[in-house]
Amino acid sequence: MLVVDDDVSILRLVAEMLEDEGYETRMAENGRQALASLDGEPPSLVVLDMRMPVVDGWEFTRLMRERGFDIPILVMTAAQDARRWAQEIDAAGYIAKPFDIDQLIDAVRRTLSATEGDEPRSTLSILGRWFPARGSRGYAAG
Repeated sequence: MLVVDDDVSILRLVAEMLEDEGYETRMAENGRQALASLDGEPPSLVVLDMRMPVVDGWEFTRLMRERGFDIPILVMTAAQDARRWAQEIDAAGYIAKPFDIDQLIDAVRRTLSATEGDEPRSTLSILGRWFPARGSRGYAAG
């Protein structure tokens, strides 16, 4: 799994949360680094912030797909436009910051399970799904 965010504290925190749940993660601080990391083994999922310097989430997605990668994307952003942005790039899902670990893991699991199989990813979208906080475990960035 590839986690992409220009806020290093959030980047590390999200990677730590996912690793604690058994996911192997790679990190990138911008879209350019994320594109470079695709040269190895492609990740099963990209957890992507949209607003980043150098190469933002929209440009990363366009360039990734131009290279022939069809990797599902989970948009992760604090913006109120998260749903619309996820739809714009045909992301498999989105999660709005701030979130707790349960919300993140739920979103990742749903996105991964929705994108498995032979059906086109766009027909399996989880857009519009809210992930209610359970309050059992939480992490705070910064």
